[in-house]
Order: sequence, then structure tokens, then C-alpha cells
Amino acid sequence: MTETKGKFDFAIDRGGTFTDVFARLPDGRERVLKLLSRDPQNYKDAPTEGIRRVLEEETGQVFPRDQPLDTSLIGWIRMGTTVATNALLEREGERTALLVTKGFKDLLHIGTQARPKLFDLEVAVPEVLYEVVIEVDERVVLKQDSCLLPWKDSKRIVTGSTGESLVVWKELALDHVEKDLRGVLSRGITSLAVLLLHSYTWSNHEKAVGALARRLGFIQVSLSSEVMPMVRAVPRGYTVCADAYLTPKIHQYLKGFTAGTLKWSLISPSILSGPAGGVVGYAVTSYSQLEKKPVIGFDMGGTSTDVSRYAGQYEHVFEATTAGVTLQAPQLDINTVAAGGGSRLFFRSGMFVVGPESAGAHPGPACYRKGGPLTVTDANLALGRLLPSFFPKIFGPSENEPLSLEETMKHFHHLTQEINLFLSSNQPQSHNNMLPNSQSEMSVEEVAMGFIRVANEAMCRPIRALTQAKGHDTSHHVLACFGGAGGQHACAIARALGMKTVFIHKYSGVLSAYGLALADVVEEVQEPCSLQYEQHCYSELDRRVEQLSKRCHDAICARGFTSVLVFLVFLHLRYKGTDCALMVTAAAHPSNSQSCLAGDFRGAFTERYMKEFGFTIPDRPIMVDDIRVRGCGKSGIKSVHKSKIGHGQTKPIMVTKCYFEGGYLDTSVYLWEELQCGNSIQGPAIIIDKNSTILVEPCCEACLTAGGDVCMTVSSDPHCTLGTQLNTVQLSIFSHRFMSIAEQMGRVLQRTSISTNIKERLDFSCAVFGPDGGLVSNAPHIPVHLGAMQETVQYQIRSLGDKLKEGDVILSNHPCAGGSHLPDLTVITPVFRKGASSPVFFVASRGHHADIGGITPGSMPPHSTSLQQEGAVFVSFKLVTGGIFQEDAATEALMAPAQYPGCSGTRNLHDNLSDLRAQVAANQRGSQLVGELIDSYGLAVVQAYMGYIQSNADLAVRDMLRDFAHRQQQQTGSLEVESEDFMDDGTPIRLRVQINKEEGSAVFDFTGTGTEVWGNCNAPRAITLSALIYCLRCMVGQDIPLNQGCLTPIKVIIPPGSILQPSQNAAVVGGNVLTSQRVVDVIFRAFEVCAASQGCMNNISFGSESIGYYETVAGGAGAGPGWNGRSGVHSHMTNTRITDPEILEKRYPVILEQFSLRPGSGGTGKYCGGDGVIRKLLFRNKVVLSVLTERRSTRPYGLQGGEDGAAGLNLLHRADGRVLNLGAKTSVSLQPGDMFCLYTPGGGGYGREEDAHRRPQTKRRRLHETFPERGSIFEYRMAQEGV
Repeated sequence: MTETKGKFDFAIDRGGTFTDVFARLPDGRERVLKLLSRDPQNYKDAPTEGIRRVLEEETGQVFPRDQPLDTSLIGWIRMGTTVATNALLEREGERTALLVTKGFKDLLHIGTQARPKLFDLEVAVPEVLYEVVIEVDERVVLKQDSCLLPWKDSKRIVTGSTGESLVVWKELALDHVEKDLRGVLSRGITSLAVLLLHSYTWSNHEKAVGALARRLGFIQVSLSSEVMPMVRAVPRGYTVCADAYLTPKIHQYLKGFTAGTLKWSLISPSILSGPAGGVVGYAVTSYSQLEKKPVIGFDMGGTSTDVSRYAGQYEHVFEATTAGVTLQAPQLDINTVAAGGGSRLFFRSGMFVVGPESAGAHPGPACYRKGGPLTVTDANLALGRLLPSFFPKIFGPSENEPLSLEETMKHFHHLTQEINLFLSSNQPQSHNNMLPNSQSEMSVEEVAMGFIRVANEAMCRPIRALTQAKGHDTSHHVLACFGGAGGQHACAIARALGMKTVFIHKYSGVLSAYGLALADVVEEVQEPCSLQYEQHCYSELDRRVEQLSKRCHDAICARGFTSVLVFLVFLHLRYKGTDCALMVTAAAHPSNSQSCLAGDFRGAFTERYMKEFGFTIPDRPIMVDDIRVRGCGKSGIKSVHKSKIGHGQTKPIMVTKCYFEGGYLDTSVYLWEELQCGNSIQGPAIIIDKNSTILVEPCCEACLTAGGDVCMTVSSDPHCTLGTQLNTVQLSIFSHRFMSIAEQMGRVLQRTSISTNIKERLDFSCAVFGPDGGLVSNAPHIPVHLGAMQETVQYQIRSLGDKLKEGDVILSNHPCAGGSHLPDLTVITPVFRKGASSPVFFVASRGHHADIGGITPGSMPPHSTSLQQEGAVFVSFKLVTGGIFQEDAATEALMAPAQYPGCSGTRNLHDNLSDLRAQVAANQRGSQLVGELIDSYGLAVVQAYMGYIQSNADLAVRDMLRDFAHRQQQQTGSLEVESEDFMDDGTPIRLRVQINKEEGSAVFDFTGTGTEVWGNCNAPRAITLSALIYCLRCMVGQDIPLNQGCLTPIKVIIPPGSILQPSQNAAVVGGNVLTSQRVVDVIFRAFEVCAASQGCMNNISFGSESIGYYETVAGGAGAGPGWNGRSGVHSHMTNTRITDPEILEKRYPVILEQFSLRPGSGGTGKYCGGDGVIRKLLFRNKVVLSVLTERRSTRPYGLQGGEDGAAGLNLLHRADGRVLNLGAKTSVSLQPGDMFCLYTPGGGGYGREEDAHRRPQTKRRRLHETFPERGSIFEYRMAQEGV
């Protein structure tokens, strides 16, 4: 599909608000057009209308809207559309049924079991895409040579596409399936998704069901084995449901669009296709093959900003979440953050906040004259950076008025008064060192400028993360800016990131459509594999690559391409025993005698692994999980536009006043279309185009290239002195900077660690602390780590004092030193500065090590009674002294538990030492970044803002406490609340809270709590503080810095010797994972926030001499005022993702017989508690099973008259037929054929039940009301918070 001579060629991006049209005319000229995607008063379909307008204007003929277009004039049409994305967001796809293996009807409802937003008590999860579920009584399991199950009869053995053998455990009975399918058809549902376990490798059962469904009359039948044949049932299930749900809608749309005989090519995936076109657009136009300077794409729209990277190859992700649905499909890695022109502006507790809420297209920003709120667009307008006279008059209720500067300024005056009132009223406060020597009153322009700077910093964070996560230096990139709003921010963002060049294409306002015109047509085919990448497997790999290449070739030829075909082979590779797989191409590594014919994949894999993770594992075999072939039909389209050569400097059309850091400056205004090649424009200046506005900031220079594009040279930031007095704008910026330091530390730790727990499960957090050990910033937000590391750092300051020297690094995990449980090893590095005798900051990282010795593998024994049984202990251990890593001493300490009866030293010393080195490296990076921040601003300023950020959290908590005190006093006349709950052994946890309404402070008194227990449910003080910070953050209800300031207004009283402050040698492993949940229940009960959630993490582990496995399992969430509790989800102090059923059965001697919701286990009420789950594990070999659970005798409480949730139950079904209740905590030896059945607790109900026969539906937030982030950075954060 190349350029067509004498015809009109169209590339169209149909977005949610606007449709962009790029047209190449028969004489070679180019035209662009932008129109509303929905304008039913004028036209039915925007792409058709765009084509019609171009044809009419260029040919002079009339093309009536009510008649099909004359397609003889059209060569081809390429269209990217958000039809599918919008259908996902609005849940307006085809009515769909899901057919799934028996026992797994709720698998996609439970998903990964992690909740999407850590601190939202109403767990708002997008609804599943299917309307009806059919369970099929069929089962296939992978054959294991070591399996000792006593087969009752001979089972059929089959071979899958991966070469693996499988056992047909239960044959498919099509007569039963037919009856169920007819029932679905009778309800008017004609779209079917089929998901059978292990069909990625053996698809016969799925194909048989598919053939039956088509014969019965289903219009759309999607089989998971055909849509995406990759291991992991949950994402494959989401993908096949999306296919069944969306494909009819896309076909319906295309059928309407192609009413005439059009030759069209839908060239990019229907999901997120417009942004993908934008990436292609800047990649083709901004990247120089000669300079090879990598490019960051910056697409700032109305609601959000898309960030991506190109360095000669497109960067893909192969699994991503869109509108709450995880799709297994290759997509360009486009990271979307909720900061766009329409992002709303807030002033909260002394801090400037931008987004994530958006004004949307309606009502839009305040300046749109529809009663909308203040947004980033309004801030640019207030500063003179947008000129209303150059905008069309399409605003106001009748859509015939210009942008309203008056409306914007009215809103800003009101907000400025609110800010100045806050500054003056907080000036004299000193009880918390709040706002000393605060700035004087702010002007409207200073407030608007402040919001612009905060928005810029919010957009810088994902760019830093995208580059530094993969080991790239952000400053070595070009910033390619497009989208309607990006040009106003490009200079400032490039300057903040150290970039020197900004490139803005002449079609930047419609670059997504232009990119679609330039893009290659791509076809991809893939199949799973389970071979090792070794010499003896190369011939089989070559054979399968050849087969896939032929399929790919035939598919592309069928789409009109017969020449200029390019094929790329990808192998999905990982080191054996790890989960960290990389999709690798050997394009830069030609084949040799030691590789397969498609290239040297070993060399490509190890090079990329070293680049991303900082090490390789030379002795470890490399596994091939999938084979993928990508075929490209080259478009051959090139832009031929050339600018006219200028012989003089273009004069500005006007000069306006524009506000910058130093005040108002005269700013020249130019029309882009009048600029000539070679023209140089010194900032400050504004360049205006039909679809965008570019701001050239002071000390920057813009010039027009031969292609008609704008290239800007950005100077370094002119030094502006910042004092130690509070500047509320800088407060927000410093908050982002401190968080960015912690996030970058986390990226280094993940890249350089080696264990599954840290590298792949991301069970770690990193933090920055002040000189007093007070927490400043913490990332990610793992609930049980919140605030806990602060106790550890402060203990070291008290314990070591002057003994801390530069080059020292401390290792600690003891509960008396602020530890949570022993496997969480905390590494602390003091940050010194020249001229300071003591540390000026501290940085620390806490990571969960899979084993550090003790009486059981995994160092999580269910029956420990002393700390020594739980593993190696470190109080104030110098891991690094004078810059030298103390490997011998660390090894000795890690092996020390072997001296205790029944205990072993660490069982994985190599991983322990490697991960400790990674933690040291992460701290070193944090120390370096803190040093750079101090170099930029000075030590006094950085430490001052550290204090202000802590004070901001303090203020937010005080505001919440005052608000609660006001309501409580009105209702009861008292400022005291209390509550009590019990552990399963009867130990009480009691709390009394006394609130000081004037100060906004409170005393949390746990006096009356039960004594230390003989088992391991004792919780160190740090655990209680973490639970308290978690609860405070949930009750505040908005994003606040989670740091030491959260606890400043709180006094915590915990009786020594109690279960919440046990003696030094008490066992604590259960306190971390169980008692922490009960502390949360008690706090929420006192404040009557919501009913109790399951109150347990359901810790299940099993193992033998050769394997070990650990999981935590979801339950029911508590209901609250206005919402039902979510079923089958983790709550409060944990958010761990669960292992996919197919991965579990592939790697361990177990068959998952059932994983579904537990109906009726949630408490009833006006709002019902969520249901727990049922999980049944059938063991194929001898193992030792350990369970560490709670809420087996006490039930999760209901609130305000709601019923309690059901208690949990742990049953063991022996192979001989006996059924045993295992109780809450035990270890037991299992035989082949034994089955463990876990019934997790439900959540409590809220409010009295008004109608016993009606379960009220939870009011779901519509997805477009809450911004759906996406991209690899979002997935990484979700994975971190899912720990």
C-alpha cells in the first residue's frame, strides 16, 4: 500500500474529541483538517465528513452528505480509531458470554486479586466484559514425570504446540455444552469468548466448542488459543473477552464507514491507535539516522499527556491495561499520565495540586464559558500565553463566543484570595514549625505560574522514569512535542530535564493522523514455546520460525502488499528459574555457527539484560517462552514539503505582554505559515498555527527547518535564588523531586537485584529521610512499610550517633530496631556533605529476602515461638565500612541461625548477597540525587523544604481530625471514641482515641490490649505505626505526602509487653501479616469509617526439599456508607498479586481444582460486604503445607446494623476420604491426592438491611470520570503496589 498516482489518499485519526485528517492530493500537495468527532446536527460520521470536505474543496464538485462518496477518486484510506477504547471506557460493547473451565467462573472477576487504588476503601474495579458465564466440565493438566497421583483409570496423553505433554483429565462433553449455548442464544447474546485452561498449548477442546458455537449461530466466537496463545489464563482471558466484546462493534463501525467500495486499511491496533500514530509520526520525522540521538515523544492533549521513547526502534509492551482490562497484545509503549490542558487546579492544605481530575470537553476549562473549573489551559491564558483573538469563536452555551479571559481571571482572583488567606492565617502558627517566614501575598500571575510549574514537574516524572528505568540519561534526548497543548510547555519541560533541543513538526497538531500515513502495515503471528535456547534446539526453532514467517507473508500479501516486505523475528527469552522475560530481536546480532538462523539471540538477550538490569547470569540456561514473527509492508510514503528559503527576518504580526518568572515581558507573536526556512526567533516569542500555540521562552531560540518544522534550542535554567522561606509553588515541586529520588532508587534496586522477590515481585520500598531520621518520601507505597523504616533509621541515629562515618552502610531487621519481620532487610546509607560533621540526610531501602534461615524454608514459619526460629538477626550491622562491602561478616551472620536447634542458616546465600549489593547501589543512587538537589539549591533550602513537606502532611491530618471532631461532637457531644476487636486466640486489641479539636491532634491509646503471645502474632511497634499511617491516609481521602508529618499530630501509647510491643525475642512473623490487619480493623471501627474487611492475608505455603511456594489469598472487602464491599480482593495492609493458575500448575506439583467466589460469605446490610473466595489445591506429590491465617473463629464485624462477614475455614481432604479442619495456624505433611480447601472470610455489611431479598448494586464510578492511566510506568507502579 504505497502512494497512489492521481488519487486522493487519506490518513485519519478519529479521537474522542477531535478527528484529524491528513490528505495527500493527486498533485502531491498535502492538506490537514481537524473537526469534531461528534457533531450529529451537521454530520453522522466525522471521517466520512472529513473526506467529503476535502473532495469538495479540491475538485469543485458537490458531494451530498446523504449519498455515498465517489470512491473512484480515492486511492486508499488509513484510519486509527478510538471506537474500541471508547467502547471499553463506556462499557458499550457487544453483549458477550464467557465459556470457561469448571471451577473458574469467577477467575476474571478476581483477576490478580490486587485492588487498583491502594487507599480507596471503596474498591472501584471496572466490571467484567461478559454478561453470562458457562462452566464447562473439562480439564487438561500438564504431565509431570514426578507426579504420584493414583490414577483411577487411564487418561489420554496429548502433545501441545510447545512440545509439552498434557493429560486430558476430563474429556469434553459437547452435548452438555450445546444445551448451555442454546440457553445463551435464547437470551439474545450472540458473541462468545472461550477460555479453557492450558489451551495456549493444546487447543482441541476450545476448537471443538468454537465449531459448535458457530454452527449454532453465534455471530462472533473468540477462542483464547487463537486470539493470543500465551501462557497465563487471566490476561489471556481478558484479551479474548475484549476481542469478543469489541470486534462486532469495530466491524459495525467499518461497515457503516465503508458504505461505498473503499479500499481501506486499519493499520494499527484498534486499542489506542491514535497515540500509536503519533509515535510513528515523531519517530519518522524527528529521529536522525546520522546523529542517532534518541527522542522522547511528548503528546499533551486536553485530558492527559502521552510520553514515549524512540531510539531507532519502536519500544513495545506485550501486555498492558486499558480501561481496566489487561490485554495480551503487542502495543507501542505509550505512557499516559493525568496532566493535560484540561487538568484541574487545586490548593489543598498548603500545596498546589494539578489533576488527576479533568474538566473534560464538557464543561471544559473556565475560559470555555460553560461554567467549568480552573485548568492548566486557564493558567496559560491568564499568563498571556494563549491569545483568544487567534482562537475560533466556538465557545459558550451557543458555541459562538471567543475564549473568555474575564471568566478565567474571575476564578483565579477567587483562588488567589483563598491562597493568601491560608498564607496569612498560618503565618503565626509555630506548634509544628509550620510556615516560618512564609512568603507575602501572591499575585494572580504568581498563582497561575505556580500551577504551570507544578504541572510541568508532574509531566517530567514519567519522562525520567521511562528513560532511567532502562538505564538511559534523560538529558541526552531530543523532546519531540506534539498535541494541541504541548507547545506551551515544551521549553520548560526540556529545560527541567536537561534537554537542549525541542522539535515540533509542522503537523504537530494532527501528528497522529500524519503518522498513520507514514506507518508501515504490520502483521504479527505468535505461538508459545518451551524450548531451551541451546544448540540441539536450533533446528526446531528454525523450522517454527519459517512456518510463522510464511503465515505472516500470506497475511500481508492479502492486504495488498506484494513487495517491500520486511520480517523481524522475536524470541520471548528468560533465564531458567526467573520470571523476568524479555521480547528480544536479533536485528543487530547476525547469525553465526553458535546460533539459530534468525540471528544470535543469546548475544542480543545478554546485551539487553545487562543494559536493563546491570548483570547477567552466565551459567543459567535461557528458556524460549514464545516465538513471534512481525512482518512489515513498507508504505513508501515520504513527506515532500519544503519551506521557502528566507532572505530576511520575518517580522512579528504583533507584540503582546506575557508573564514569566521575572514578571511581564514583551513577547513577539509570529504566524507559523509566514515563517521562512532559516528564520531565527529569539525568546520570548509565541508562534501560532491553526492547531497549536508554541511558546519560545526567554533565553531560548527557535528556527524553521527546510521541512517547515520548528526546532528550538533550549538554554540551561537561568539561576534563580531560592530562600529558605516557604514558597508554596516550590513546595509542590520539591514534593515531586523527593518522590522522584525514591522512585529512581527503586528502579536501580529492581535493575540490579537478582531474586524473584525483589526483581519480579517488586517486594521492596525505598525512602529518603531527614537528618533526624524523619521520613521525607517513600516509594512505592507498600502499606506495611509505610513509616516503618523511619523507626529503623531513628534507632540507628540513637544507637550509633558519632560512630556513623562517610562510606558506612548499615543493615538492620530486628523488631526492636524498627523492623517489621526478619525477611525484610533494611539497608541505610547516611548522606554526608563537605563541612557538615553529621549526616545531612539518610537514604534507605527495605527488601523482602526469600530466605534468611530459621526453622522453615522461606523464613515465614506458622508455628515459631521465638525470634531466633525466624532467621538471621541484624540490629546495627555495618554492611559497608569505609566503602568496602563486608561479605565475610555478612555471610557469617546470615548462616548464624544454624546454631539454634531445628534451625538452618540462609538457604540462598548467593541471592541474599546479590540483593544486599543491589540495595547498597540503590542507596548510592539516592545519595547522589540528594547531593545534586543540594548542589542546585543549597543545603539550607533543601532541608527547609523537607520540613515544609512534612508540615504539609501534618496539616492535612489535622484538617481531617478537626473535621471528624466537629461531626463527632455534633452527634454525640464527645471528642472520645473507642473500639475493640479480638485475635482468634481471644487476645483483645483495644483503642481509645482522644481528639483535641482546636489543635487538630489526637492521642491513640492502646492500653488494655492483650499481652505478648506464645505464638508469632506479636507485632513490633513499627507495624502499628504503619497501620496507623495507612488508616490516616485513607481517612484524609486525597493524595498527601506520606511522611513523618502524618504522625506529628498523633501521640501513640502502646503498653510495653503487649502483643503490639512485645519483648526483644518474641516471634513476630504473624504480627506483620495478620495482627497488622486487626489494628486497621480496630482503628476504622473507632472512627466508624467502614465495616471490617476479611482481616487476614491467608498466608499459604508449601514445599519440599526441591521446591517452595508462598501465596496470600484474597477475601471480601467491608462495605461502607454508599458502597458494597468488593468480592475476591485484597484489602488494607496487603495487595499481593496471586500466581496465575497456568503458571502455578506448570511450575509446582499441584492442580488448582477451583478458584472462585464464596457466595453468601459477605455480611448483609443496606450495603453488603464482599464475598470471600474458595481455593482448592490438589497435590501431586509429597509436600509440607503451612497455613498462617486469622478470622477463623472471630468474624469480620458489620457496622451501623450491618451483619458480620463469615469466618474463614481451612479444610484438608485426605486422599482416603477423611476431611480435617486444620484450624488457623498449622504445618502438616501431605500425601499425593490430598486436597487443601481454603475458604476465606467475607467482609462485613454496612447499615441495616432494608430488604432481605435485594442486594443493592454498588454505584460504580464511570471509567471516564476517573482517569485511566496506562503504559509501562503505570504497570510498574501497579505491580509495586500489588505486593
